Amino acid sequence: MKVSRYWKAVVAGAGAAAAAVQDGTVTAAETVTVVLSVLGGLGFTWAVPNRPQAPAAPPAAEPPQAR
Repeated sequence: MKVSRYWKAVVAGAGAAAAAVQDGTVTAAETVTVVLSVLGGLGFTWAVPNRPQAPAAPPAAEPPQAR
């Protein structure tokens, strides 16, 4: 499953926005929090590399022959 690397920022902003609208209004401080969450998510997206792909497993070796 491949998810766009920018979804981290979208989820961060959506979480902050959901918290901001709980009381029915969005203040300037809440707006700043949402913006900083999105920017932080984008920053981590850029700074933290994806986990490298595991190398393919080598073919199974044959067991030693009995003498």
